Amino acid sequence: MKVGVVGVGAVGAATALSLVERGGTCREIVLIDRNTARADGVAADMRYATPLSPTVDIRSGRYEDLAHAAVVVITAGTNEKAGGATDRSDPEGRLRLLETNARVYADIVPRVVAVVPQAVLMVVTDPPDPLADLTRELASHDRVFSTGTLIDSLRFRVQLADRLHVRPRDVQALVVGEHGTSEVLLWSSATVGGIPVTRLLTEDDASVEHVRGEVENDIRYANIAIIEGTGASQYGIGAVSARLVESVLRDERAVLPVAAHCPRYGVTLSLSSVLGAGGVQQMHEPSMTPEEHQALAQSAEVLRDASRRAMAVGGA
Repeated sequence: MKVGVVGVGAVGAATALSLVERGGTCREIVLIDRNTARADGVAADMRYATPLSPTVDIRSGRYEDLAHAAVVVITAGTNEKAGGATDRSDPEGRLRLLETNARVYADIVPRVVAVVPQAVLMVVTDPPDPLADLTRELASHDRVFSTGTLIDSLRFRVQLADRLHVRPRDVQALVVGEHGTSEVLLWSSATVGGIPVTRLLTEDDASVEHVRGEVENDIRYANIAIIEGTGASQYGIGAVSARLVESVLRDERAVLPVAAHCPRYGVTLSLSSVLGAGGVQQMHEPSMTPEEHQALAQSAEVLRDASRRAMAVGGA
């Protein structure tokens, strides 16, 4: 199967490399960037590594080279550092990039759909959820989803595992709503081996509220901390993007916190989503306390406003 990656900046390149390294996910990867020299260079660099992985061809190309792609991953646009979205005190967070990147998507999405109208479109560019709503309108189909809060949920698991001294893979914890400052961490359902995390923290003589404050701060601003050190948050989201492509191509029907348009909330947001062929096939709302549910409703309202802004700029 063929996968296209549109936008070969830090995240696009990390996604492509993760696809190559996972092996067996796809047979062909096409990289497209407005800077064709960059796309050529990244493809050439990665091509020399392909003998170490199961057979995969990676090359640069133009939009017409996306023909017959099953999935197109869109990572193009201004990132947080360049777009001035690295102020922890700014409640907008990633939404600071919305207008700029909506204009980018208004140009890219029609070009992609003209060549591969049947492809699943995965939105990675920040802010991914309102851009997925815009993409859905521009593409005139529902085979659109965003990476949503999967990366946030993984960060939640890692942060809890560090404090409980266990493996992150043994922690079950979800983040829902916006991939952004209004996201909702579901503490009430976070467990390790079926044991509530809050109980384990209490047994460890930790102040649950203190730990909760630290963890939420670390997760909400993880991207900024990474950018301050490296200039771009790329490797984690690159691995996440490759994993999601794999789930679609294999029709895994994996249950993951990714975002798709949810009629109940009237916007794209993350819930427990079933991801397989065609994108998100079902969405389920996990168990929540009344406080968590209220926070999710507030996150949805933030996203509805952002979606309206995206539509106004993107012309959908």
